[in-house]
Amino acid sequence: MRFHWGWVEPVMPVPYVPTLGPVLQGDPLPDLFEAVVDIAGTGRFLPYDKDRRWSAVKAERVLVDAVEHDRCQTLVPTLTERGTGVVKVHVFGAEPDSLTAGANLARKLAAVHGAGKARVVWFLGPEQPEVYARGVGTRVQLKDFTHGPGDAPGVLVHQDKQLNESAGFAEFAERMAADGFTFLYQQMQAGTVGPVLTVLHHGRVAGAIGPMETMADATGSARLLPQYFAVLPQYRGHGYGRALWRAAMHWGHQHSAAYQLLQTEVDGASDRLCQAEGLTSLGFVNQRDA
Repeated sequence: MRFHWGWVEPVMPVPYVPTLGPVLQGDPLPDLFEAVVDIAGTGRFLPYDKDRRWSAVKAERVLVDAVEHDRCQTLVPTLTERGTGVVKVHVFGAEPDSLTAGANLARKLAAVHGAGKARVVWFLGPEQPEVYARGVGTRVQLKDFTHGPGDAPGVLVHQDKQLNESAGFAEFAERMAADGFTFLYQQMQAGTVGPVLTVLHHGRVAGAIGPMETMADATGSARLLPQYFAVLPQYRGHGYGRALWRAAMHWGHQHSAAYQLLQTEVDGASDRLCQAEGLTSLGFVNQRDA
């Protein structure tokens, strides 16, 4: 299928492409929408898909035959074939019943495809009060390296390509499993990812951010990819999180990244940190069970 961009653009408050995630406002959005439709069901990754660093096969695809697209709203359903399966319907529309229509479609498609979860995804512009996204949304934040990486870390940060087991990264990863560090630790053991930045407290890992990697976007610009990021609860308030984040930004700038896009839980610790560091909000991505 082909999208009528004059129908989509007016109801897209956040530059976001289903199965790819947030992009820059200046990216070729019509081409990106067409591209994710063209490869749907093939298991292939687009060359600029950030998720291709984690797997050989794309797990999420657009359900092309179920897309609903008219002048008032566009509903783009996707299916993630991992675990029990998830259907998400991305709602681009401002009609009073747009979310209801998206939720109804999500439930219907979850039943058809035997997916365990049905979700509806919707978007709010950066001018909207964050209270509307609290508890259901992430803020899309932009770090632009045009004017440099920003302030120096202020705390010693270590860059580890090889695991230093004596510093207790395995223990740190286990305690921060909910933040994705068990998976990251496995990738580090396999040697398949870039370096991870750490801060130590009395010689033991107190916080980490990584892996540090860049990838070209659809226009060929290098972007710093999102990282796993956490500090052990007992060491929060020491400035370790800010130091790690600033060190990551310096790494990105040193490796020629033009920007980084992040999604942070609204009013969470990372969200507040990024706002304090002067990142630009591009809006909110919200989702809930259908």
